[in-house]
Amino acid sequence: MTVKHARHVPMCIGAVLLVSAIPGQGADDTRVSIVPRIQPVERSAIRVESNLVLIPVSVTDPKNHPVVGLDAKSFRLFEGKAEQKVLHVSSDDAPVSAGIVFDSSGSMASKLPKAREAVAEFLKSANPADEFFLVNFSTKPELAVPFTTSAAEIRNRLMFADSKGKTALLDAVYLALHQMKDARNPRKALLIISDGGDNDSRYTEAEVRSLVRETGVWIYAIGIYAGAAPILPEEERGGPKLLAALAEETGGRHFAIHNAKDLPGAAAAIALELRNQYVLGYRPANSEHDGKYRKVQVKLVESGGLLLSWRPGYYAPIE
Repeated sequence: MTVKHARHVPMCIGAVLLVSAIPGQGADDTRVSIVPRIQPVERSAIRVESNLVLIPVSVTDPKNHPVVGLDAKSFRLFEGKAEQKVLHVSSDDAPVSAGIVFDSSGSMASKLPKAREAVAEFLKSANPADEFFLVNFSTKPELAVPFTTSAAEIRNRLMFADSKGKTALLDAVYLALHQMKDARNPRKALLIISDGGDNDSRYTEAEVRSLVRETGVWIYAIGIYAGAAPILPEEERGGPKLLAALAEETGGRHFAIHNAKDLPGAAAAIALELRNQYVLGYRPANSEHDGKYRKVQVKLVESGGLLLSWRPGYYAPIE
């Protein structure tokens, strides 16, 4: 198996960027209803077209460099325990719908400059066909910028973000998924940058994870974990677990870093990885249109220490 490392070229697969934090003390505790409960979002990232299932897959080396140049013979794919024949593999460029969900809660005060740089670095590799939106949140989320093709509009709006309040991370994810219903492009993802967990959301983790599974949106998470305090707040201790769970639910990955200065580099690496996804196509042996969730596993014929991430399942169509 011959592999190649990708170059840093314009990104064509978007992401929802969530920058999340543990809140400061003494914040306003007023509860605000953010969005009405929504119907399940269209399942589009893993599509079933004429019984053809399309599975996005990322392949990286141990240093998080994307690996390109693989073909159908390089992969093995299983639905449940039954191996399926990979009919084709594509890595075509495609425009994306990228949402940025930016945490401006109290604990982000010292991290805001580097968090803004991370967003700028992520947007730097966008192409003209991409679209973006911005959700800014602390105690409650706000759609600060609806879908736009202007990366500059997102960057400019972030300059006014001020750290205060608590952290309604799950509510922000829910609002971002709601906004994704208006996306024009089939490729979407969530990228979370966070220094901790949630302590002020209306929606539960179970509710959000269920919705995430329905949407077909990828989640990448960058966790900032200093670990300076001998006894961390409960929500901060739960931050890595929450972020990892959201990412793994979708086939994305969780990146743990320990210094805010590493934020821009991590965001750039994720943008490059998203740009170099493969899409595997197969026709499942189980042709039932029963609407059930089917688990998928992807392997390399020769792993060579390479790392794979893929969405772990899809919903069968309903007749």
